Amino acid sequence: MSAIYPVLPVIVVVVLVILFLSSAIRILNEYQRAVIFRLGRIIDTKGPGIIILIPIVDRMVRIDMRTITMEVPPQDVITRDNVSIKVNAVVYFKVMDASDAVINVENYLYATSQLAQTSLRSVCGQVELDELLSSRDKINLQLQEILDRNTEPWGIKVSHVEVKQIDLPEEMKRAIAKQAQAERERRAKVINAEGEFQAAQKLIDAAALMETQPMSLQLRYLQTLNQIAAENKSRTIFPIPIDLFKPFLKPAEKS
Repeated sequence: MSAIYPVLPVIVVVVLVILFLSSAIRILNEYQRAVIFRLGRIIDTKGPGIIILIPIVDRMVRIDMRTITMEVPPQDVITRDNVSIKVNAVVYFKVMDASDAVINVENYLYATSQLAQTSLRSVCGQVELDELLSSRDKINLQLQEILDRNTEPWGIKVSHVEVKQIDLPEEMKRAIAKQAQAERERRAKVINAEGEFQAAQKLIDAAALMETQPMSLQLRYLQTLNQIAAENKSRTIFPIPIDLFKPFLKPAEKS
């Protein structure tokens, strides 16, 4: 029994040293930073690598410095032209200053999410449905500027905002489909009218050319007769212009 007592203090010391090291040593990855508080006061932002803390005295808050992808849940929005829709979005941001993200806001992830939801409803409610559908890039840029300006005091940089999906009511979907069909029919009619106009213009040009060259009209007439004779095997009576006989009638009139 007397041999056991000298060993106990050594074991106790080893256990205390292990507990001290486990509570004092922290290892941070390359994308992590640690905001160190000592007795409630911030002293430094450290990392990555090994960090030594004073147990009980120091407290560490770990911050992820990578780009965070946050999905904004669908929001009920009434557009400026009184159309009820559901809109969701995706926000890409990252922490630029770890100490500001810890000191200036209680929970920067929750705060950014709430700000994104309210900004999405506000921006989409100020535009009409057609503008929201056709100018989505403009809406994305406006949302990104609003979020970046309001999250800057938190040490956060919003790099991109993307409106992900717009859910329309069924009656609005049918109205848009009818509008698109009417637009396609209008374009088809316009193209057809332009084709007829161009064809008529070409005929006018051809008629003007034939008027200056009468022989071209006779050649065109003979070419048409040749085509009719080749396509139709039945008997066909062709009217012959009197101009073809003028060379023969002139000698007769003189005699």
